[in-house]
Amino acid sequence: MITNLATVAVYVEDQQKAKDFWTNKVGFEVKAEFPMGPNAHWLEVGPQNAGTHLVIYPKSMMQGHENRMASIVFACDNVMETYENMKANGVSFKGEPNSMQWGTFVQFNDEDGNEFLLKG
Repeated sequence: MITNLATVAVYVEDQQKAKDFWTNKVGFEVKAEFPMGPNAHWLEVGPQNAGTHLVIYPKSMMQGHENRMASIVFACDNVMETYENMKANGVSFKGEPNSMQWGTFVQFNDEDGNEFLLKG
């Protein structure tokens, strides 16, 4: 029986730039980092105490990467506070947080143009 989601791949041009984005701007931690061939690592990042991580995967090693898009929603206790902190750290958002019947949400982009959603 499947018990949880382990990892989700995000395809990037530059792993170190993406590592900096996710750790210094978003506030994630490096969960694993192992050499994986020349100029590449197996790189996992995620929130503190999270069971699911992002695998930051180099596009150069993934045939067909241009057809693969991340579809990832991050849950948070306080969307407005998380939004303000990430925005202050230089994260690019697609507008302001919106409130709906099911909760508050806002979209943001990483530095490779991948879109993500915060919801609470």
